[in-house]
Parts: sequence; structure tokens; C-alpha cells
Amino acid sequence: MTNDLDLLRSKPKFFGRRKGRTIHKAKSFLLENLLPRLRLPLSEKINIDECFTAPKQNYCLEIGFGDGEHLAALALAQPNTGFIGVEVYQNGVANLLSLLTGIKEGDECCAADEICFSNGRGDNVRVYDDDVRLLFAALPDGAFTKIYLLFPDPWPKKKHAGRRFINPDNLRELSRLLKKGGILQIATDHQVYKRWVMEQMRHNQDFEWTAKCSNDWRLPPADWHETKYQRKAIREGRKPVFFEYKRV
Repeated sequence: MTNDLDLLRSKPKFFGRRKGRTIHKAKSFLLENLLPRLRLPLSEKINIDECFTAPKQNYCLEIGFGDGEHLAALALAQPNTGFIGVEVYQNGVANLLSLLTGIKEGDECCAADEICFSNGRGDNVRVYDDDVRLLFAALPDGAFTKIYLLFPDPWPKKKHAGRRFINPDNLRELSRLLKKGGILQIATDHQVYKRWVMEQMRHNQDFEWTAKCSNDWRLPPADWHETKYQRKAIREGRKPVFFEYKRV
């Protein structure tokens, strides 16, 4: 079996923050005691059914889940779907765990074996807290019915364009991971990234834009759950757009 060191030998360079403000007691407790239970194990080949306590009807992937609001809401609304959330930002991972359990700063920490999910949640979220590109090769073809990429870093300067997540190499992997007819959903509030996405996707024959009218990309999709970053963008006068592309 290939070990983690073998998998990371050609580790791509990552640009971005891995940690922000100090993570206080309650969320640190969750990182130490719940994250190991929910962390997606990195191995040579991952059987997604075996990553959950019971197989799910469908599986979805969210790349860069930020504070976890969108992912936590989706998981609550769709208990029969398994969600894999990817986020390198430790503060965001901690916040997702807080949303899943209801444990927040100021709460008394329970014993590690007493941590449970709140609001009737099921055990349908798994977390990979590193660069998603390290995970690609281990995931099986056609694993997901939907992949979410919400408000990725736009890297607006021309000299940083190579850092943008939507690029031919990553799209090739996303195409492989989606079932036929599966959906790639991309949200952004940045003008440079809007144009970049449309240009990159226009030249990719694996995906078809599902929009039939302007409201299909100007308004949130039916299963959308508002995020902290989206609220900030709107307050600051930036209008998010919501692209959906079907795997053909």
C-alpha cells in the first residue's frame, strides 16, 4: 500500500492561508477529537462507500468550503447524500465542526466519546484538510453527482493566473470524478474570475453550460445555502454569479 509520504513526493505548491486567528478552546477540542473521526483517509485508492458508517445514495464534493456554512446546510438537508468537504484553512474546518455539533466558543467541552451531531444530523460529512489536488488520484471515476467550487480565490493579477483553480488540468480531474450528467457548480463575485471561468469552460468539451436565460446564472440555484463570504460580497457591492455545468 502506498503510504502518505509516497503520495506527497510530488506535492504541488499551495498558495493561500492555512491558519488565521487563534482557535480557542471549544473549536480546538473539536479539531483534536472530532476531526480524526471525520477525516477522509488518504490512501492509494479510496472506496467512498467505506468512508461512511453506511453507503449513501449519492456523493458530492465541495472544494474549499470556507467557514462550512454551505456544506453543513447541504448535509442537513440531504441526509442520504454523503459529502466530502475539502478545506486547508484550519479555522474554517473548526467552524464546520462547530456547525455540525452545535458546540461553539464558550460551551463546556464534553468527553471526547460524547461528541454528537446536533439538530438531528446524520453522519454524512467527511473532511479532507489539505490540498484537493493531493486527493484527486485516490478518488474513483464517476464518484460524484455534484462538485461545488464556491468563491475560490480569484488571483486577479495576470501574473498569478496560473494559480487559479479552474484550469485545464483541474477540469480534467473534475470531469473524471463526475458522473455523466453530474453538475459542476462554480460561484464567484469577482469580474476577472467570471470572465476566466466562462473562457476556460467554453473551450472544454467535457462540460455543457446549463443556463437558458440570464437568471439561471445571476440567481442562486435551488439547493443554494448562503455563505458568509457571499454576504460580505453583497455588502461591499459585488454581485455573485452562479455557473452550473453539466458533465456530458
